[in-house]
Amino acid sequence: MTGTVTPQEIVERCLELSKASGTLVLVDETSTANLRWATNALTTNGVTRDRSVTVVAAVDGGTGTASGVVARSAVTPEGLEPLVRAAEQAARDNGPAEDAQPLISDDGGSGGSAAGWAAPPGETSPEMFGTIAPALGDAFSRADDEQRLLYGYLEHGVRTTYLGSSTGLRARHEQPTGHIGITGKSADKARSAWVGQSSRDLTDVDVAALDAELTKRLGWAQRTVELPAGRYDTVLPPTAVADLMIYAYWTMSARDAQDGRSVYSKPGGGTRVGDRLSRHPVSLWSDPAAPGLECAPVVLAHASSSESSVFDNGLPIRRTSWIEDGRLRALLQTRHSAGLTGLPTTPAVDNLGLTVDGATGGVEDVAAGIERGLLLTCLWYIRAVDPQTLLLTGLTRDGVYLVENGEVNGAVNNYRFNESPVALLDRFTAAGATVPTFSREWGDYFPRTAMPALRVPDFNMSSVSRAS
Repeated sequence: MTGTVTPQEIVERCLELSKASGTLVLVDETSTANLRWATNALTTNGVTRDRSVTVVAAVDGGTGTASGVVARSAVTPEGLEPLVRAAEQAARDNGPAEDAQPLISDDGGSGGSAAGWAAPPGETSPEMFGTIAPALGDAFSRADDEQRLLYGYLEHGVRTTYLGSSTGLRARHEQPTGHIGITGKSADKARSAWVGQSSRDLTDVDVAALDAELTKRLGWAQRTVELPAGRYDTVLPPTAVADLMIYAYWTMSARDAQDGRSVYSKPGGGTRVGDRLSRHPVSLWSDPAAPGLECAPVVLAHASSSESSVFDNGLPIRRTSWIEDGRLRALLQTRHSAGLTGLPTTPAVDNLGLTVDGATGGVEDVAAGIERGLLLTCLWYIRAVDPQTLLLTGLTRDGVYLVENGEVNGAVNNYRFNESPVALLDRFTAAGATVPTFSREWGDYFPRTAMPALRVPDFNMSSVSRAS
């Protein structure tokens, strides 16, 4: 192998080198461009290109099949054989794998055997910012004139994954992902607001509209009110709902539920699949073909865990209703955990949506019914307190607003909250339409979400926070 080595050539060479009973190779090519700004001026920009190679070796033995996973970046052609040997040695050192299953074959069911395999990796470039950069310049000028300060970050990337197996599977997936986050501050930095958006190609990013929203929120904060901790009638905008629902989704391991370690565990044993979690017609779903949220249609697992398995690589992914009409319908299942629970195999999907049947309107429509309560912007530093109830704690950030008689009437102090997203699904009293959104806490890791605004009549602000 000489000259420029393609991802496809790396896959084939690693498979040729393998002496294992079964082998999987994943090559990830990532192209990223970014812009950063502070105090109304661009500060940095950059373009990066990365490649990583992951080899999964399965070695049959007298007591079962062992697996070894080794991943490396910047691998030269000469480094491929040591990489393959390291994966094989890791398998021998690890012993039998609990999640061992036959590798997926290229039988036409994976959806990845032919179309697109020969294509080169997708790329991005600074040209992706050709429309947004001038719009940012206009926003900086407005902010200067209005004595506001803008800070933020814009990124677009394309990750192309090539998957090959010793059983003949060949699959390629190209995933474009972009996002923008802008923080606006008053000149004295006493007031702060944030807006963000995820986008596949940035063509739907309207900088002027985002800046107008920041201006409105900073205007709301010209009046400030100190309020104590307590339970408040609270509107969570879609970004805050995403913060909470992503955590609820990430903890949906069927294996953990079967073992009694999560909020989805049934008292006495088993899972709560089939149980009603909400009195409302609410659905939590994932769909690799959802418009604007498209993601990989097959499993691309770089490691095994309680909710994923390297042996499932290439397994087709379809739309899954995790919660449907208020009932828990599915959990994150590998083929191994499905055998333990007796439930269908439902692999993780790289997007998430929440819908409430019949819900319409936006954040301010949901807030219109509040006599006196709060409107949040976003949540931050979210951590689990109790896995059995999925009680989470975290902080509010960049704007908590006082709502009186349906109108925003000032800003209040920040809080630490304690709430369970599963409990909120039963307690909310109003919802808006589901819209694409970008989670402030988790968006860098999980950007493809669509959520409604939710009104919770007794959201628990457990203590006042002085965080800004």
